[in-house]
Amino acid sequence: MHAEESKLKGRIKHSVVFWCFNIAGEKWDIDRTCSVARSLGCKSVEICGPAEWPTLKKYGLTCALASNGMPGAPFMKGLNNLRYHDEVIATTTKMVDDCHAAGFPAVIAFTGYKWRDAEDPKSGEISLEEGAANCVAGLKKLALNAEKKNVTICLEHLNTRDDSHPMKGHPGYQGDDIDYVADIVRKVGSPRIKLLFDIYHVQIMNGDIIRRIEACKDVIGHIHTAGNPGRAEMDDKQEINYPPIMRKLAEIGYGGYVGHEFIPTRNPLAGLREAVQLCDV
Repeated sequence: MHAEESKLKGRIKHSVVFWCFNIAGEKWDIDRTCSVARSLGCKSVEICGPAEWPTLKKYGLTCALASNGMPGAPFMKGLNNLRYHDEVIATTTKMVDDCHAAGFPAVIAFTGYKWRDAEDPKSGEISLEEGAANCVAGLKKLALNAEKKNVTICLEHLNTRDDSHPMKGHPGYQGDDIDYVADIVRKVGSPRIKLLFDIYHVQIMNGDIIRRIEACKDVIGHIHTAGNPGRAEMDDKQEINYPPIMRKLAEIGYGGYVGHEFIPTRNPLAGLREAVQLCDV
């Protein structure tokens, strides 16, 4: 244990989402992110790939949730579209294998955008029913390897309402209803296919966070946080009351990680320290 490492209560396992501290403000590199995470008592730095993993291990950290290996904006080309199945399944399978070798627990997955050409809204839409069926079929294929490798694949729900920034909202994403995504996960029926419950996105699209955690407790595999509106710090300028939400996670016996995924608008260290302390229930 580093001498400067903060002591937390231990009911919540904190993780730092690398990308959002790497794109704004001070633009932390992986070494700086790991150093800060360790000093705050966090156990993980996530949404990064094998190139960053040696640095995580140097600091005694895990990668609670790995990227899926897809290039560009990975949430666009997803499992809802058969056009991208081969690529998504191949890259996700490779990341599952890499996580198994590294001893890391989980890989992210996405439904994808609803358009038949993910980058062209004029290409026609995939129906909700077709998209769900394609996701289930793709995830069942991925589950065979994930179960063998003891790595969990977490399917993320994203909001489609915020169009102010490419990482604050995702107009066109098919999995924008938490019940729709949870139903996909349940239809796969694998202990290694779970739901990524992002509190920020759920607040925007569905709300009623605590009761939705209760309703989804059988399939939640990972948690993300951020302030709303704006995906900024979790301070008194935003509307989500995080302590009772964290207590609910503890109540249902959630043993996974909580990844802090806000985009800093001020001193990133101060904001991250506040987030960790707020959620340390």
